[in-house]
Amino acid sequence: MPDIELSAGTLEYEDTGGEGPVVVLLHGLVHDATVWREVIAGLRADHRVIAPTLPYGSHRRPLSRPPTPDLVNELIAEFLDRLDLSDVTLVESDCGRAQTVAARHPERLARLVLISCEAFDNYPPGLPGKLIGLACRVPGGVPLLVRTLGLRFLRRLPVGIGALTKRPVPDAIVDGWLRPLRTDPAIRRDFRHYNTHVRRGELLEAAQGLRRFDRPALVVWALEDLMMPRDHGRRLAELLPQGRLVEIEDTRTLIAEDQPELLTS
Repeated sequence: MPDIELSAGTLEYEDTGGEGPVVVLLHGLVHDATVWREVIAGLRADHRVIAPTLPYGSHRRPLSRPPTPDLVNELIAEFLDRLDLSDVTLVESDCGRAQTVAARHPERLARLVLISCEAFDNYPPGLPGKLIGLACRVPGGVPLLVRTLGLRFLRRLPVGIGALTKRPVPDAIVDGWLRPLRTDPAIRRDFRHYNTHVRRGELLEAAQGLRRFDRPALVVWALEDLMMPRDHGRRLAELLPQGRLVEIEDTRTLIAEDQPELLTS
């Protein structure tokens, strides 16, 4: 996996290469680029697909500066600049960073795709998001959280991976997501710092900025999402000048896991 040195540290990323239209895929908390593996496989024949692993707890290299949501927004914009990407389709799932990037740094973007993600005041989202925030504020909370998620028979509970998918994620994938948090104190420090520096108003500010994003925008929402309110998909599509809403059945938040073929069709 290639990597790139940015102002706050090193990001690893997947890059299929090629001359096709550029698609950049952004994942959520306690996932890495492997959450997009089926989507990448479906797009790579006709697109250049790039999927960075962001400093959300499954990254393998701690940052040189403590991460915050605002810092990650700037790192994503810097990442696009350093790779000299243009006419990018920026795609996000679960976390809401692409909204702020589109509002503040639209110059390299041609299209925006928002897939069942944090929005408006749902930040951090749902019960799992709030439990992560609590774990990051309680001494010893993050190691306990990781040990609990590491128990395979508990992964389908609605406070864990079960809140995000209807279908089990392969254990090897989830083990890879959890390994950095389980084994590296520096990654746990990054994770705690990120989650204790959430600005509740950030995505409300981003929503106002999205009203000026006058480029094609697709909002894809899971009809059985347990974390992201259904009406948020409609509201995002309505505020985007060229927004369009598609709702998908038989999936929860991580549509890339439950219904990847629908994201590439």
